[in-house]
Amino acid sequence: MKNRKWYVLVSLMFIVTIFATACGESSSKSTAGESGKPTIKVGSKNFTEQFILGEIYAQAFEAAGYPVERKLNLGGTLVAYEALKSGDIDLYPEYTGTALMDILKGEPLGDGDAVYEEVKAGMKNENIEVLNKTGFNNTYVLVATKEVAEKYNLKTLTDLSEKAPELKFALIPEFGERADGLPGLQKTYGGFNFKNAQLFEIGLKYRALTSGEVDVTIGFGTDGQIAGFNLVALEDDKNFWPPYHAAPLVRQSVVEENPEVAEILNKINSLLTDDVMASLNWKADGDDKEEPSAIAKEFLKENGFLK
Repeated sequence: MKNRKWYVLVSLMFIVTIFATACGESSSKSTAGESGKPTIKVGSKNFTEQFILGEIYAQAFEAAGYPVERKLNLGGTLVAYEALKSGDIDLYPEYTGTALMDILKGEPLGDGDAVYEEVKAGMKNENIEVLNKTGFNNTYVLVATKEVAEKYNLKTLTDLSEKAPELKFALIPEFGERADGLPGLQKTYGGFNFKNAQLFEIGLKYRALTSGEVDVTIGFGTDGQIAGFNLVALEDDKNFWPPYHAAPLVRQSVVEENPEVAEILNKINSLLTDDVMASLNWKADGDDKEEPSAIAKEFLKENGFLK
């Protein structure tokens, strides 16, 4: 009798296991979508423009039938790049100048196409594809309010390098250590020894500037706040910074197995100019405070990716 009960129990367990496995397989297939396309893991770094680009890429893939796993707001450059190399993400938007100097440890180049080709070749050795660059150049800029610029007669980085001991500077993460950051400026221009250099989160630097807490901060060329707050961007008169065009870094195997991924990203990048990107950024950082997901959705609808 005991043997019979044992047999019945084992049989029930076997049936339950088969049923659970079948359900699991069904669930697994459903997450891949009816198209059977693989999940694309989209990453980004940790500031407004990256959130918007990450959402644009993610929603465009979803519109094309790809399940998407978002891993936005990963952190700084090296965190995002390591996530890409390890396979935690399949792609993220990077900047050519950053890839050249901060990842590949190359020397600065002034020509945008030369920077791109150098990065493309270097990343190929890491089994990473660099897709087409955007039309916008999100280069570093040092910015001040009009009042500060007029008071200290600041027009160029040479002017700022000389007046730095009288001024308070808002640093952002990485800029105090990178070769294309403060150490590089000091090497190229001399000076740049500020009265005070305090570290701020990226999202707080403009608030510190416009409130008068600091006199100067580091910005990016496509920041909407520069025009929105009527700030003065100082001229890089010694051409220290290389071009920083955004370009997706994608694991080579993903592109080889899914050529459509590259086609989608290249089509998007062809639409992104300086004015377009600055406008998208300002929607998030200006008075409207729109969510990156909503900004991306509107952009993709206007350009025919979404209905």
